[in-house]
Amino acid sequence: MDTKRLIIVAVGGQGNLLASRVLGEAALLQGVPVRMSEIHGMAQRGGVVESSIVFGEAQSTIISNGEADVFVSFEPSEALRALGRCNADTVTITNLSPLPPFTVAIGKGVYPKIDTVTSLLAEKTKRLIAFDAVKLAEKAGNVLSVNMVLLGALTQTGVLPITADSIKEAISTKTKAAFVETNLKAFELGFSEAQKHE
Repeated sequence: MDTKRLIIVAVGGQGNLLASRVLGEAALLQGVPVRMSEIHGMAQRGGVVESSIVFGEAQSTIISNGEADVFVSFEPSEALRALGRCNADTVTITNLSPLPPFTVAIGKGVYPKIDTVTSLLAEKTKRLIAFDAVKLAEKAGNVLSVNMVLLGALTQTGVLPITADSIKEAISTKTKAAFVETNLKAFELGFSEAQKHE
């Protein structure tokens, strides 16, 4: 089995770590070797959170610049921040709904134009799936299901050696019972949305 390297970037509170746990569990269900590491920004909502997940035989979770096979960004400006991890063969998925940092809110920073973000991602990578995951999460019944929407889009790409059924099973066991139905719906909406970007 080929080794596949995934980078997920988000802002604290968006559910990146839960998405990573779901992916790890799905890999274990299928007997796929998986290694994970996380980088946390501020210890409160708003800090940068990055997960590196390597599927297949690998000695390390370190994913150097240009090594990501697939890249998922929960927030557009975070996609720009981590763009160096991508290469010409990387499949990229990004949520287009911005969460501007505190510095922008107080007038000390400038948020990049969304068109600039998408054009840079499209120029640097093989395939770009860019859409408003917040709208789809709301449609599923919970705005906090953005992470499940993006997992659905990620699964649709077929880059990772994990099936949709395994991920849905992991969603059912790794997320709170009260949210399982909503999370599964969000996953399906993300999967369908990614199909439109082929």
